[in-house]
Amino acid sequence: MASRFPLLHTEPMTQRVILATVMDRLAIDAVITGYARAVDDADWAAYRGLFAPGGRADYRSAGGIEGPAGEVAAWLAETMRLFLVRQHLIVNRRVEIQDLGGYPGDRADVTADYINPMRTDRGGAPSTAPDFVSGGRYAFVLRRMDGRTDGDWRLTRAVVHEKWRRTDN
Repeated sequence: MASRFPLLHTEPMTQRVILATVMDRLAIDAVITGYARAVDDADWAAYRGLFAPGGRADYRSAGGIEGPAGEVAAWLAETMRLFLVRQHLIVNRRVEIQDLGGYPGDRADVTADYINPMRTDRGGAPSTAPDFVSGGRYAFVLRRMDGRTDGDWRLTRAVVHEKWRRTDN
């Protein structure tokens, strides 16, 4: 009998594998949500903590830099000072967990659309209405740390593919 939960494209799975896959998806989702919140809240320690050792981020399509997560966090910390208000909305997440013959592996690829309204510092103007909005798609690569099975996923790569932006000058 085929599984009622086609989380992986495999033969029927045991309930244990289904549960493990659901738990992996929840853990991966928490990393992606943590990513948005870290940037919006200027929590650069949390941002760095989302990346595996050697993890990299690429913001070149949005006019930024590419490099190790720590260097990119420092660049973001400086750049994001320009924006008093930030809110990344990361939606339409497509999660593909490595398939090891019917069992989830230690790698996941996530694509997700984003919209990012922000408000620049206009010399103390009281408005919080956004005057800079961009949108596009993220491509994230994650791995389970040290082959553990407790859902401890970290980013190895985060790439921004900005598709559009609007500024109110």
